[in-house]
Amino acid sequence: MKDTDLYYRKNEPDTYIMKKHSHSMNTQIPKHSAEINDDNSISRRKFIEGAGSAAIGLTIVPSTVLGGKHVPPSDKINVAYIGLGTQGLRQLPDIIQLEDVQITAVCDPQRKAINYYDWGPTGLRDQMRQLIGNPNWTTGGNNTIPGGLDNGKEIVDAYYAKSGKNYKCNAYTDFRELFEKEKDLDAIQVMTPDHLHGVICAAALKRNIAVSVHKPLSNRLIEGKKVFDMANQSNATTHLQPWDSNGEDMPKVMEWINSGAIGELQEVHNWSFRPVWPQYAKLPTETPKLPDGFDWDVWLGPEASRAYHPHFTNMTFRGWYDFGGGSMADMGHYSLWTVFEHLKLGKPSIIEPNFNHVCDISEQGTAFKIRNDFSFPFASSMRFKYPAVEGRPALDLVWYDGGMRPPVPKEFYEQGIDFPSEGIMFKGSKGIIMTRGFRATGPYLLSGGVKVSKEVSAAAGAVKMPGIQRFVEGIKAGKQIEGGFRQAWPITEAVNLYAAALRSQKTLLYDADAMQIKNDQKANEYLDRTYRKGWGLDEV
Repeated sequence: MKDTDLYYRKNEPDTYIMKKHSHSMNTQIPKHSAEINDDNSISRRKFIEGAGSAAIGLTIVPSTVLGGKHVPPSDKINVAYIGLGTQGLRQLPDIIQLEDVQITAVCDPQRKAINYYDWGPTGLRDQMRQLIGNPNWTTGGNNTIPGGLDNGKEIVDAYYAKSGKNYKCNAYTDFRELFEKEKDLDAIQVMTPDHLHGVICAAALKRNIAVSVHKPLSNRLIEGKKVFDMANQSNATTHLQPWDSNGEDMPKVMEWINSGAIGELQEVHNWSFRPVWPQYAKLPTETPKLPDGFDWDVWLGPEASRAYHPHFTNMTFRGWYDFGGGSMADMGHYSLWTVFEHLKLGKPSIIEPNFNHVCDISEQGTAFKIRNDFSFPFASSMRFKYPAVEGRPALDLVWYDGGMRPPVPKEFYEQGIDFPSEGIMFKGSKGIIMTRGFRATGPYLLSGGVKVSKEVSAAAGAVKMPGIQRFVEGIKAGKQIEGGFRQAWPITEAVNLYAAALRSQKTLLYDADAMQIKNDQKANEYLDRTYRKGWGLDEV
């Protein structure tokens, strides 16, 4: 066999040997760079794509439909799992249990973390115990679980050992080293804090490696647009995970809107009681000792250097402009993505903030407001004005968080109905459509001469394949999937303008084509970040 030939042979159960090939490091991605090696041999990923495409006829269907046959080692999708905190551990079972996936590497800047929040007294703990077959897997404390690199590797290795596979995954604290050394990667799953999403996704897309990421795509608008453009240039399959949780009843909502049931649509209101994480109105001044095994420099990634403090990390990162995206980036992806798509929302012209920062107490015992440029407010609302498009008039989208809500429609108190703490409302010139769920589920007509329905609408769509399985099937077929990065620009644009408007503390006039704020030059600085050396999109 020639050196240039693609081959594999079994040397251990569920492992293979392949000729390595280098991936392009350019930001401009050739349309077919993933298909051919430098020596013109067929790439391993193209080989898998071909097998997958042949098996499913270029249609993405669950492997169970095909009889659920065992996937031989040569057809395994090699996945690196990046980020092993609460959310990372929550979603690990969904991907590791797929028969045609092999987690070859894990990555986290903390070797051994403690006190990650368990979404329930013992829910995540029990899930991990069942996954690895160890009833004594430690919790780390009440309502907490251990996370980090060593724990993640232990879980992955234990799962494969339980499954009878003689396999150990590799472990890295720095994703840049992971990409340098793991030459046979097909995909990554990104479960890190928000500020790392863009650089990690960019690093993968430059190498034509498939990417599944939590949300948002980026916590900076310009960076998010660059990642979006890279996804459009690349053949790599992408998956923005909140798509899978978007409400399936928007077709029914659109049917009512298009039939004129509420007259001309004027406003969409979406509200959430988040944040549920600790929110700090002041920068920490203490300098606690850095935990052993914590690579703080890697955790900071592209952001400016500063002293370590636990208030920046774990669940609390979402409340800081540098590291998070606030409540809209956290929850708006679940509720609004389907709204953006169905209503063709894009290119907002005006973004109007209303917010309330956490109060502090003076020495005299009086409360006062705190406004700053480093943490999200405890509660806010944001009005986006979208221009008319074909088939839809101009409309306003209004987001609320921190318990803020829109005015209560009179039908609620007239009919003795409690106004929900979370929901979506579509307001027209002649009536209102409400949803019983935060994610556009269970819609009903509230007004327009129609009495409130007591029945919950059934989901209009078919049962969806689990998102991570859909992602893997897309990789095998060499196809893009619904809910990929190519659909993510409008929601990415909105959540980053939300942050910029809160930071500027004024109404913004936005030129969507130029991605520039016209009336506040300072606010344009909030649309991009200054990258530390070695962390730019062209450097990772």
